[in-house]
Amino acid sequence: MTEHIEKIQALISRFSKETLEALDRITITEKFKKGNILLNQGEVCRKSHLILDGVARKFTYADKRELTTEFFFKDDIAISFKSYINQNPSKEVIECLTDVTVESVDYKAFEIAKQKFSLLMEYDILLTELYIIWLEDRLFNFHSLTATERYEELLKKSPEYFHHLKLTHIASYLGISLETLSRIRAKK
Repeated sequence: MTEHIEKIQALISRFSKETLEALDRITITEKFKKGNILLNQGEVCRKSHLILDGVARKFTYADKRELTTEFFFKDDIAISFKSYINQNPSKEVIECLTDVTVESVDYKAFEIAKQKFSLLMEYDILLTELYIIWLEDRLFNFHSLTATERYEELLKKSPEYFHHLKLTHIASYLGISLETLSRIRAKK
């Protein structure tokens, strides 16, 4: 993730004062409590949320149970990507697992700013590329790593917040049963 942050910082360092001011005008720092919902299923994802502090998760419902598809830690962007891009109802929920501080950007305001400041279009493309890379890595790891290796990768992502993740959410995210997760954790 460090190389991704460095790419973003390198691009931002090229922003003019006016571009930075425009981005700052449409960025709002918000605080949410544990259990707050950033996005409900069926709502259109109208904001992107850069996690500054805390943990959130994205999940959907299948067969009357929750399937965790993503955890959001510091420097992650909490978003239902398809809903945000297409501006149609989300199939997912984004929930705060801890108190969370985010920098939120409204979709429409960002679209207007991108028209005025070309580097914001590059910024948007870079963020999209980084999300695609993350998604490809997630798919690759899901199919090529063992359950234990996937667990270890998740643990490395943000160890300081790991204790906030419920075992049922971790098992769902890893695509394993609670029993398998218990065996993995017992070996650690």
